[in-house]
Amino acid sequence: MTQERAATPIDAIAEEWVSTLVELVPDIAIYIGVPGRTGEYGDLSPAGHEQLAQATREVVRALDAAVPVDAVDEVTRTDLLAESRLSLEAHDAQLHLRDLNVIASPAQEIRESFDLMPTATVEDWATIAERLGNLPGAISGYVETLRAGIAAGVVPAKRQVREVAEQARRTGRTDGFFADFTAGAAPESGELPGSLRSDLARGAEESAAAYVRLAEFLETELLPAAGEHDGVGRELYALRSRHFLGAEVDLDETYEWGIGELERMIDEQTRVAHEILPGASVEEAVAHLEGDASRKLHGTDALRAWMQELSDRVVDELGRTHFDIPEPVRALQCMIAPTQDGGIYYTGPSDDFSRPGRMWWSVPEGVTEFDTWREKTTVFHEGVPGHHLQIGQAVFNRAQLNTWRRQLAGTSGHAEGWALYAERLMQELGYLDDPADRLGMLDGQRMRAARVVLDIGVHLGKPKPRVRGLEDLPSDGTWDADFALAFMRRNVNMDDAFVRFEVNRYLGWPGQAPSYKVGQRIWEQIRDDAQRREGAAFSFRDFHKNALDLGGVGLDTLRTALAP
Repeated sequence: MTQERAATPIDAIAEEWVSTLVELVPDIAIYIGVPGRTGEYGDLSPAGHEQLAQATREVVRALDAAVPVDAVDEVTRTDLLAESRLSLEAHDAQLHLRDLNVIASPAQEIRESFDLMPTATVEDWATIAERLGNLPGAISGYVETLRAGIAAGVVPAKRQVREVAEQARRTGRTDGFFADFTAGAAPESGELPGSLRSDLARGAEESAAAYVRLAEFLETELLPAAGEHDGVGRELYALRSRHFLGAEVDLDETYEWGIGELERMIDEQTRVAHEILPGASVEEAVAHLEGDASRKLHGTDALRAWMQELSDRVVDELGRTHFDIPEPVRALQCMIAPTQDGGIYYTGPSDDFSRPGRMWWSVPEGVTEFDTWREKTTVFHEGVPGHHLQIGQAVFNRAQLNTWRRQLAGTSGHAEGWALYAERLMQELGYLDDPADRLGMLDGQRMRAARVVLDIGVHLGKPKPRVRGLEDLPSDGTWDADFALAFMRRNVNMDDAFVRFEVNRYLGWPGQAPSYKVGQRIWEQIRDDAQRREGAAFSFRDFHKNALDLGGVGLDTLRTALAP
């Protein structure tokens, strides 16, 4: 049992910051599972963004004046300062005025909050009814901010506007998410009063109508004003890269490294393809596996059940051998998301573990078959030893870490880099000895390498690359969306609906996609540095425990914290 650490003034600043965020952004209370105004939304208007920026300035001033008393304080102060200053840079760059993309913007987040709201009691459903009643106001505040962007000439690209308008129309269908969600309202005990059922039905109808109005605004006002170019340019891209990594990297060197890493993945895939079918190309090996009925799942119910069984087995086995997995962290729910937008993602446990960690799969409409060889590594990535072990361990470590460190700190590069690192670790541990499963892992790793090249290439306007193994792709001119789609189709074996969604995601969310593979690179560099320092005394188990006990941090902070 870890001895409980006494709270410090810096812990108090961090705790107060969490309280401020929960007050200003009630979605955060839902996300981390703490009490708050969860029936409400934060102010998504320009005034609300300024209020949050002012609160961020105040926490920077407090941390600037604070003196760390131990190593935990050093990490908290360093990382919260870095995150807060980056947030202010983004605010000053007016990024909130153009905050619209296909996966991670208020257009999705306003609805997604319902996925994590408790539904066990009548009181839970009353809170949901309240939130539904407030949803149209949240949409209005968001539209006000996007209108301010139009006036300032700070707008997203047309491609993102068109795609999100289509998403909004799907969400706003009278037989869509809100109607389904409220029609299924059923507390674990008791019955909903008739008045509450009426409130839920009215809230569902008004929420759907609000999304229709959002779609109309996007199509009639924002689309004509939106930008023609998908790329955001070097200056803005560098800012977003630092945000997602918690580290500054040389973008040009990283681009060239990405090309080399992609070529290495192609070579490794080719060798594994020969194990599956002697003399076969990667494409031929994939076609062979796709024709193997024993490796097929039919329907989302079968997909969810297969994911859950694999996850439960791996947690049990690794918990007895390679990792110390606390009992609350052993629970992971595998879920089919209530949307059909594409994407696979993880949500962490509530602070008291009353809501477990969950991996979600948003299956595009029409996709009904799934290949186990392709998706096995996805369960490791999202579950154990990937996101769930990493994030669950941080939440569990309350004896040492304040709430901000347990629940909110960290970057995509830290989290996604660890998850890719975990995929390779599972290969080392023998879980991918089947060449088909290993090809599936390499398919994901190749995709992550390809999007380092794609993401930096598109947004920095790089010349089209010449990649060994892909010499038939055109190499004249600079990156654009059409080339990005063709490039991605050649580097991933997925349903085309997934590929299109992925490319649109990269185009609208600059800097996030490379954080996976670049984060893995930095994780591996840090581990290699530790191995060189410690020699024969190095322990993978101890290295992983020390790293995960830190909770989420920026990658520069991680490197410093694990150095002697």
